[in-house]
Parts: sequence; structure tokens; C-alpha cells
Amino acid sequence: MVAEPVAAPDPGPRQPALPEPTHVPVLNIANLLTVSRLVLVPVFLLALFTDGGTDPFWRLVAFVVFAVASVTDHVDGRLARKHGLITDFGKIADPIADKALTGSALVGLSLLGDLPWWVTLVIAVREVGVTLLRFWVIRHGVIPASRGGKAKTLAQVVAIGFFLLPLPAWVGPVNWAIMAVALVLTVVTGVDYVVRAVRLRARGKRALAP
Repeated sequence: MVAEPVAAPDPGPRQPALPEPTHVPVLNIANLLTVSRLVLVPVFLLALFTDGGTDPFWRLVAFVVFAVASVTDHVDGRLARKHGLITDFGKIADPIADKALTGSALVGLSLLGDLPWWVTLVIAVREVGVTLLRFWVIRHGVIPASRGGKAKTLAQVVAIGFFLLPLPAWVGPVNWAIMAVALVLTVVTGVDYVVRAVRLRARGKRALAP
């Protein structure tokens, strides 16, 4: 008698294959906007220093370039989050582009005598320090932007914009009121960032400990 072949047990319904992680190309619209912000920095400086920085028309041009570049900062981040275009390049290039734009505006205004150097130094020390902290803790994680940080950025952009515009002298107190708010937020959020960076690094070290 020939034995009947034994059927293999039914493995049951197949589990759907997990989707492979999608590779995000570095060359995407969000990163292109970030790079465009860097490209606009020398254009902004050229307009700012044309005719010694005293021509109202060129000051207005400098303001427009600065405003457009600042808007791209909001747009590129929003596009990256909405469409999944976040890349390591963007994480590094975006804050560098921000600092380059803000720093060039502050230094330019100080060179023209429109803004005291101590204001530029306070903001520059904070921004450079935060950028260095990002690299210091990058292997342990990313510190998310806080509401205070976003308010700081907005206050800085608005304050710099007022100083760029060829406005009458009586607007001066308004300029300084906005800049004062920006300076307070700059210092407070800088201290907060240091605290969060130290805590993140400490947690990362504990997680890596045997």
C-alpha cells in the first residue's frame, strides 16, 4: 500500500510585509529653500551696503530680501514636516542658514552704526553657543524647538526688520522696544537650551552605559 502524502500544515493567513523605509532624497524642495536662504545672504549684504547704507531705496531692497529669506525659514520647515522631507542635511543646514542670515544682518547694522555692537554680540554668542550645543548632543538626540525659541526668532526678525527700514527718527523707541523683547527672549531661551542639552546628554550617557 502506498502511503498518502501528508499535507503541510496550513501556516494561516500571511502577515503583510512591512514597508521598506522610504529614502528621502537630499535634493528636495525643503532643502532647496534652505540653500536659497544661504544664497540670499550675500544679496542682502550687497543691498544693505550699497551707497554706504544710507540710500532709502537700497535699505528697502535689503529689507525685502531679508523678509523673503526669513519667510523661507518658516516654509521649508513646514514642508519638511508635512511631506516627510526631513533629512540629516536639513537638520544641520537649516540652523546654519538661520544664523547666517540673522548674523549678517546684525553685523551689517552694527558696521553701519545703526545698532550697538553689544546687541550683536549678545545675540551672536547665544546663537553660536546653541549651534555648538546641537553638535555636542546630536548623537544622543535632537532638542525640539520650544515655543520660547520660536517667539525669540520672530522677535529677532521683526526687530531687525524695523532697524533695516528707512523709518523716521520718531519710530526709534518702537525699534528698541521690540529689540528689548528679542534680547530678553534670546537670553532666557539660551539658558533653557543649555539646561535641556545637559539633561539630554546625561540621559544619553546613562542609556549607553553597560
